[in-house]
Parts: sequence; structure tokens; C-alpha cells
Amino acid sequence: MGRVRRSEPPAVQVDTGTARLAPDPDRRRAYTLLLDGTQQSHVDLDDPTHLEFEYIRRIAAAIDLAAPVGAALRVLHLGGGALTLPRYLMATRPGSTQRVVEIDGALADLVRRELPWPADRNLRVRIGDARATVEEARPASYDLVIADVFAAARTPAGLTSVEFVAAVERILAPGGQLLSNVADGPPLRWARRHLATVRSVLPDMCVIADAAVLRQRRYGNLVVVAGRTAPRVGELTRRAAGDWFPARVVHGEALDRLLDAADVIVDADAEASPPPPGGVFLGGR
Repeated sequence: MGRVRRSEPPAVQVDTGTARLAPDPDRRRAYTLLLDGTQQSHVDLDDPTHLEFEYIRRIAAAIDLAAPVGAALRVLHLGGGALTLPRYLMATRPGSTQRVVEIDGALADLVRRELPWPADRNLRVRIGDARATVEEARPASYDLVIADVFAAARTPAGLTSVEFVAAVERILAPGGQLLSNVADGPPLRWARRHLATVRSVLPDMCVIADAAVLRQRRYGNLVVVAGRTAPRVGELTRRAAGDWFPARVVHGEALDRLLDAADVIVDADAEASPPPPGGVFLGGR
């Protein structure tokens, strides 16, 4: 099948920058959302189970293993983007109750208009601040909290501290998990501190990342799976190894070595994650 050439909607000014929807030349109704030139989300309107970004597939693997196949979940998404994972959950776990929190109202309107999602009374998209939403939520009200929040390609400082992770822990059900995506580069100083912070509150944790990122050879994503019960490390390892872009799962003593006694982050010294090097995560034609 040949490539499909489609006209590209014009760039749109949203609350947090300039958004652009780039058509996927290989898939008929798929688009990449870029914010200020950085690839933010990819969605296929015909097949919501097609996940283009490797870090999204790693989070999806953790979602798949969070409960028996087809079981409905209560999910809080911090960061909306183009709603890639909410669409995935609608397709794979119908009946799941999902709340999406996106700080950029104009961006949410753009996605709703140009990349509409199927009507579902169990899916609510709200404009608001991620940390405030967590702090205001009822105790034990979610099975999964999925954090994928970036501002100018950096995780905001307020979502990195032990106070924030403790607020997430409070709203997780007893078997619930925090699934989060962060990014860092050599020497992983910030990432080590953030991962140590998460584990200080949610001790059963593993990290999924490209081997080159873990070996401090390049900047990239690290996916965190953390809770009060052990993640399914064996199955996550098999899925990560068999991905289009293989990754490693770090757990137990290997995670101890990665963290290397890093200090916990508190609100008083929290800082946003390091910016990516020029050209990383950028999209264009």
C-alpha cells in the first residue's frame, strides 16, 4: 500500500505554545500532535490500539498487566495531549472510568475538534492543574494514576517531589499503581533523584527504559511502574524485550545500583526535569 498524502491542518496557537497536527503518511487517519515542534502524541483514529511511541507502548504494557484481561479500571490521566492512552483503554477495557486532566484548554479544544474521540459517558476531560487534581481527589479512588505531563518538554517541578508522590499514594486503591513517564540524559542525576523519591513512597517499583538511556549514552524516556504490590516484572521484561524498540526492565538490586543512594526530592528543592538536547523529540517534514 502506497503512502497517503494529506493536507496538514495549519498550526494553532494554544495556551502553552503552538500546536500542529502532522498527518502520518503511512496510516490513513493517524496524526502526530506537536507542541512547539516537540512530538507530543500520536493517535490513529481508525485503530486506537496502534501505539506509535515506544514509551507509550511501555505504559500500555503495564496497563494490560494491571488487572485481568478486559476488567474495567478507574484511571486518572495527568496530561491529556491527544488522548492516546484514554482511547487505548476505551478499546481494550471498555467500561473503565477515566478522568483526564489537561492544563491547556485551547489544546483540548483542538484535539476534540480535529481528532474527536468516541462518545463515552465514562470518559471525562477536564481543564485543570495536575497536582491540584491529585490533592483534591478522594482517597483510594483510582486503580491507576498515569502521569505524562510536560511543559516545554520538561516534567514540571511540582510533579517531582515526595509530597506529590504521597498525594498520589493517598488516592490509589490498595493494589493501585502509578505509571509515569519522565525523561533525562547523562548522567541521569535528576532521574535518579526522582526515581528514589517515588520508591520512598511506593516501594514496589520497576523502571522501563532503553538500554542506551540506562547506560547514560543518550537522553530518553524512563517509564516508572510503582505501587504497594510487586509489578509483574517477568511479563513486563518479556514485552519490553520483544518491542519494536527493545527496552530493559530494572528492578530490585539492579534498581538499587541505578539509584545509587540518590537523595529524595522535596518541594523546597524540586526542579523541573532537564530539557532535551537540541533536536531530540522534535518533529517536522
